[in-house]
Amino acid sequence: MSEADQGARVRELSHFIDGQRAAGASGQFADVYDPALGRVTARVPVASTAEVAAAVAAAKAAFAAWSETAPLTRARLMFKFKELLDAHTDELAELITRDHGKLFSDAKGEVLRGIEIVEFACGIPNLLKTEFTDQAANDIDAWNLRQPLGVAAGVTPFNFPMVVPCWMFVMAAACGNTFILKPSERTPSASIRLAELFIEAGFPKGVFNVVHGSKAVVDALIQHPDVVAMSVVASTPVAEYIYSETAKRGKRVQALGSAKNHLVVMPDANLNQAVDALINSSYGSAGERCMATSVAVAVGDVADELVERLAPRVRSLKIGGGMEPDLDMGPLISAAHRTKVLGYIDAGVAAGARLVVDGRGQPFPGHEEGFFLAGSLFDDVKPDMTIYREEIFGPVLSVVRVPDLASAIALVNAHELGNCVTLFTSDGRSARTFTRQIQVGMVGINIPSPVPAAWHSFGGWKRSLFGDHHAYGQEAVRFYTHYKSVMQRWPDNVA
Repeated sequence: MSEADQGARVRELSHFIDGQRAAGASGQFADVYDPALGRVTARVPVASTAEVAAAVAAAKAAFAAWSETAPLTRARLMFKFKELLDAHTDELAELITRDHGKLFSDAKGEVLRGIEIVEFACGIPNLLKTEFTDQAANDIDAWNLRQPLGVAAGVTPFNFPMVVPCWMFVMAAACGNTFILKPSERTPSASIRLAELFIEAGFPKGVFNVVHGSKAVVDALIQHPDVVAMSVVASTPVAEYIYSETAKRGKRVQALGSAKNHLVVMPDANLNQAVDALINSSYGSAGERCMATSVAVAVGDVADELVERLAPRVRSLKIGGGMEPDLDMGPLISAAHRTKVLGYIDAGVAAGARLVVDGRGQPFPGHEEGFFLAGSLFDDVKPDMTIYREEIFGPVLSVVRVPDLASAIALVNAHELGNCVTLFTSDGRSARTFTRQIQVGMVGINIPSPVPAAWHSFGGWKRSLFGDHHAYGQEAVRFYTHYKSVMQRWPDNVA
């Protein structure tokens, strides 16, 4: 279907409750835009408190049988789900691109990362194994169990509408829980399709439910007494709010927040690799990634050459609609977010940073109504500037100059956010020192964005994470299960 046809058609979306689509009963709807066109292409219902309660009731009703389902049976259903995701990869990727604006190739990459989570979950019988001690004392054996929590819920962001939900509902269900997803109302389409494929794979109705809305729906999930755990990926203020409100009710919660990711370039780094990494990480998906690099830390005398090499690459970025071929970047998610990013660029100029490449005001023929913004590059950024301190979440890269590795480590460690960081160097000693001393949750050495594989864990430190557990990997198994210790003795049956 052409871009024009897509723009002319407004799809009616739905919730997904107890194994089927559920039309919105509240009468309230939110508009979903195609960011490349700047037009409404779908309407998503906003759930009422009664609809949230219906989703929780469906999940609660399904929990008793699902929690007692053998892990091997759950794994076999996950294998079927993976087969369906493989078959529908392009369909899911297009839904993501139409809602979000990211390039179709980028969206396909996201779908594949979601499938990796499902592949990991297929090993749930082994992941749930625990420990056994024979003869812990005379005639006493001891062992541990991992048992599901109950009804869990998740709140996910607009920028990864497939992979982040898969962190949550896939691992929660594999562990024997039931789940309610509240996706971003700006990118809801993929979640509904995932729920349909989940049922098609053979999972019981009620195990996975989807409700749409904003803060009122989140609050209803937090406050519902039958929801026992919450997962969230959001900005730090939202993550902290959900963490506080959920934890004070005695519920389990993991909340991943904002990021301000640094890429440190040493004088001995391979500059070609470092520049490629910065372009891909900083401007891919228009910078709307929690793993995007937004600060290049230039160490010593490498700064001038680094900026000199970056500037023409930023100016030559190919930008257009996500379904078009051979591009580097698509639009931002909304007009409001574009205005916010423009405000950061203005603030950087006002603060005295040197705007080497100005992405403001560039024309995008054929996409005049779209939410486009070209890439910007700042040099001579200082740690007290707003563009350094705050997450911009757009195609803006700041270069900060420091004299040595120790100063770079101190700079990164002083920031309140600690999501991910990368060092580019040819020196093993520098890499080892950096890896051990840096106070950040995910670290890369000569890697543009150190996104862990599905069988590791994902999460930051400091104000990038609230709660005790990272996402996915074995950390997800820990989060979505209670650990129980059992001791048993069988005395002689003597009357």
